[in-house]
Amino acid sequence: MRVFPLIGAILALGATLGSPALAQNAFQPVIIVNDSTITGFELDQRRKLLEVFRTPGDLDKAARDGLIDDRLKEAEMSRSGLVLSEESLLLAMDDFASRANLTLEQFTQVLGANGIAPDTLRDFVKVGVSWRDFIRGRFNRNVVVTDTDVAQALAQAGAGGSQIEVLLSEIIIAAPPPQAAAAMATAQRISQLTSTAAFEAQARQVSALPSRTSGGRLGWLPLSNYPPQLHSLILSLSPGQVTAPLPIPNGVALFQLRAVREVPSPKIAPTSIDYATFYVAGGRSETGIRAAQTLADSVDTCDDLYGEARGLPATVLDRKSVAPAEIPQDVALELARLDAGEVSYNLTTADGKTLMFLMLCGRENPAAEGADPEAVRLQLRSQRLAGFADALLEDLRAAATITTR
Repeated sequence: MRVFPLIGAILALGATLGSPALAQNAFQPVIIVNDSTITGFELDQRRKLLEVFRTPGDLDKAARDGLIDDRLKEAEMSRSGLVLSEESLLLAMDDFASRANLTLEQFTQVLGANGIAPDTLRDFVKVGVSWRDFIRGRFNRNVVVTDTDVAQALAQAGAGGSQIEVLLSEIIIAAPPPQAAAAMATAQRISQLTSTAAFEAQARQVSALPSRTSGGRLGWLPLSNYPPQLHSLILSLSPGQVTAPLPIPNGVALFQLRAVREVPSPKIAPTSIDYATFYVAGGRSETGIRAAQTLADSVDTCDDLYGEARGLPATVLDRKSVAPAEIPQDVALELARLDAGEVSYNLTTADGKTLMFLMLCGRENPAAEGADPEAVRLQLRSQRLAGFADALLEDLRAAATITTR
């Protein structure tokens, strides 16, 4: 949350909001999350808190979603036995108030002027700090940030600002010419889905990609990884919605949006993509796939491909560095999922007789000047822990029983 720093601005806001009388039934439950309740008073308090924080968007929805998430987090932490000490909580509240250049006492007074009870801030900070500590304790061992990770981040990172990341699920339906009409009809039907479960079931049945085994789910990726022509299309979706069918050579692509988030210290959108294509005879036949797998086991970087191409026709290996907009859409979609040194062999040439073994060599953009490698390492660790936290919370939501009265 962003807390604005000027005392005058906060006090001015307090003068304009007022403090309406609570309805007689304000303390009655309005939402039940598993066995835990949320009252109308709590919803009203959270909304006022978000107003003071100048949170953008639909505050009623943000208050509701935030409190539901808090109940899920509290239940999960309770199962682990995590307890935040009173001393740690007070230190966290002092730190929170200091972000607005106020003491805790001053900050509490400002909140009171806006009709916000002290316990509202206390509960808000307690869940936030406890959840942070819980995630670190549970997933810290799962997060490994290598020197290579730091070097890649330094090469791709920009200074300040923010970037959009998207959580998508994918389906690509094979559509060679004899099956093109049937594949498009299937894609049109899937494009009408709004349920993630239904989309995942379709991915397992009809997708030609390896991700079908996980229901087509992709992890968080920067929007800039995807072809520029898809950016506005993806951002026009609401969670659960599916793109219209996107024709690609010998196939039809579909994407379902699961979530969007804004993260700090973004990667600058690449000015060019360095990638290599190694053409393997046999297409998606058993022989072609086996040859691609053998090649993948033999190379770690794009430079290694030159050795594999030695003695073969010059047309077997094609390496280029081009602007993102100049990359064919089907190739760009494959590259979007890759980090430097990773490969894909899901595509074929137009006639289907040759497999396209793609390797991402790197995304090229202006390096951040004077960046501290250790600060970057900490940021990467924090981002990866946040990914674990988001995934866990998504699972908790999916398993929860949430009713509104």
